[in-house]
Amino acid sequence: MKNKFYSLFLWISCCSLLCSTAFSRSYDDIIESNEITVAVYSDFIPFSYQENGQAKGIDIDVAKHIAMQLGVKLHFRWVTADENVEDDLRNNLWKGHFLKRSVADLMLRVPYDKAYSELRDDIGERVHEQVHMFAPYHTESWKIVFNTKKIDDVSTMAVFQYHDIGVEVDSIPQFYLLSVFNGRMRNKTKQFSSLALAVSAMSEQKIDAVMGLRSQVSHFQHQLNSPTYQLATNAFPMLGKQQWDIGMAVKSDYRQLGYAVADIVEAMISQGQMKKIFDQYNAVYQIPNLYSVNEEE
Repeated sequence: MKNKFYSLFLWISCCSLLCSTAFSRSYDDIIESNEITVAVYSDFIPFSYQENGQAKGIDIDVAKHIAMQLGVKLHFRWVTADENVEDDLRNNLWKGHFLKRSVADLMLRVPYDKAYSELRDDIGERVHEQVHMFAPYHTESWKIVFNTKKIDDVSTMAVFQYHDIGVEVDSIPQFYLLSVFNGRMRNKTKQFSSLALAVSAMSEQKIDAVMGLRSQVSHFQHQLNSPTYQLATNAFPMLGKQQWDIGMAVKSDYRQLGYAVADIVEAMISQGQMKKIFDQYNAVYQIPNLYSVNEEE
């Protein structure tokens, strides 16, 4: 009798595990079901956020266009950023979080970089073997917005030895400003829980500048609606990669979906629709080299 109960327990456990296991879907499954689920980051202005219960942002509009071109209904999976991109891809695209086994069909705002996609672990296994990264849709970089009444010009980072600059906590700008030039800007670096709060502090004259993603910084600069706040043109010595492409990802088994979405994205870029979306949110747009090279040809 004990063995029967044990066997029953194992059977129930296996059934529960199978029912809760995440399954990505193929292109044919998506078309047949007439719906697609797209993963976007939560509270990430101006890319994906909610306002009065409505989804808004650049990535939201891009996802809507993709769904429209595929002829399917759109559902969003709101993602809270984990410690790294690897965790985000695993939890939301191919495996699922242990608390929520469902996954998305497509994920936006994924690094598009050959070296990154081919990254290998300590034993030589590909880190991103389960994921296909594709369709870069904009090129990102770092940018500084500053108060011209406090700083005449930002031609070099050296000015921030003497002027307070705000950054988002646990961000690359934070680590950069705290460590570069032997930490000479450490005491002038002020940390905030979000870039929006840093910009708000600047508008209240509490700090003199803010460093963050160019797309975000330009969006918030426009919201300030004042010529007092300008975008700097300086470089960032010793920061490493100055520009990088942002793309999308699907589970590696379902590349057909990736190819279909990539065609849609390429058309959006070549026809100027992608830039129009960025312009609607007053975010600086830069076309990825992959497409600019094609245009030159």
